Amino acid sequence: MAEKTRIINCPACGAKNASNARRCGSCGAGIEELKPIVDEQRERERRYQQEGFSLMWAAIALGVQSVLTAALIVALPQAVAALDFEGYAGMTLTIPVWFVGGTLVGLISPGKTFVEPVVAALIVAMPTVFYLYSGFFGMLGPGQTVRTMPLFMYIIMALIGVMFTLVGSYVGERIQMGPAPEPAS
Repeated sequence: MAEKTRIINCPACGAKNASNARRCGSCGAGIEELKPIVDEQRERERRYQQEGFSLMWAAIALGVQSVLTAALIVALPQAVAALDFEGYAGMTLTIPVWFVGGTLVGLISPGKTFVEPVVAALIVAMPTVFYLYSGFFGMLGPGQTVRTMPLFMYIIMALIGVMFTLVGSYVGERIQMGPAPEPAS
């Protein structure tokens, strides 16, 4: 009976290779030279861990989250007069927007970035809560007309949105990395 060939991931690019390969079929890196992980269990554990915090990806995530939030909460109601995202409605809409923002960053980032989108969403959540609760930026117009929740509910909903950002970034990373390798039996 033939022995089943084990599959290992290239430590340089993550491509799947036969365990007896000397070079990666995708990037050409020497498998033996770069092989920091010999245990498959440790490799599976390492696959889903963030390796560090990147200021560049935090800034990109902040840009993505800021643009998406401002487009939905500020610009869209100004373009379509029938839309009014004050109060509860605005906070309810930020949750899927931040999920999408986390997913986009997870899809485009080259590494495992889970923390950066969460930090960005937390930073964006502060002015969003302030804007939706106080109507501060409505100084040109009538200001806040629909305050349907107390401040602590805005904060709780913002934190829920931040958690959804984490889920979105995980989903984006999973889509980017593909399915997990099958455990050896």
